[in-house]
Amino acid sequence: MFGHSRFDNLRDLYLDELRDLYDAEHQILNALPKMIDRASHDELKQVFRSHLEETRGQVNRLEEVFRSCGETPDRKTCLAMKGLIAEGEEVIKAKGDPDVIDAGLIGAAQRVEHYEIAGYGTARTLARRLGFEDQARLLQQNLDQEGNADKKLTSVAESRVNVEAAMGSPVGAGV
Repeated sequence: MFGHSRFDNLRDLYLDELRDLYDAEHQILNALPKMIDRASHDELKQVFRSHLEETRGQVNRLEEVFRSCGETPDRKTCLAMKGLIAEGEEVIKAKGDPDVIDAGLIGAAQRVEHYEIAGYGTARTLARRLGFEDQARLLQQNLDQEGNADKKLTSVAESRVNVEAAMGSPVGAGV
């Protein structure tokens, strides 16, 4: 539960970070199918589908990291991801222009990616400080995938979605 963790050493902090990420990834596994269903552009649907597969692999890598620490994979509710996904749900449930909805979905997904980038960067750095180089490499793989997902979302937004959303918006709407 939030606020009840105990950090006597870096390993405690590291395991807490892993539990947070593990829960965040499970929340994302539940959220991505809804985003796939709601997206209008095929290219955006494909980015979400691809990241759903990557997320499954990320969960498996986290489980491997836990095992190599001698720990059972365990989740600590990631309140930040809960909030980010709740904001994404608002876009999923919104009515309006499909291109604008897609732009909103991209924004929501990028907020999630940026949170994960921060979390995996922290966990990887802690693993290195603790001398867990194999674990650091696994966490770096997840970090790289999150960064690539963010870049793909930016590419879809810039190449098509935001352009089409702006075409349906009043001049100066700033999409």
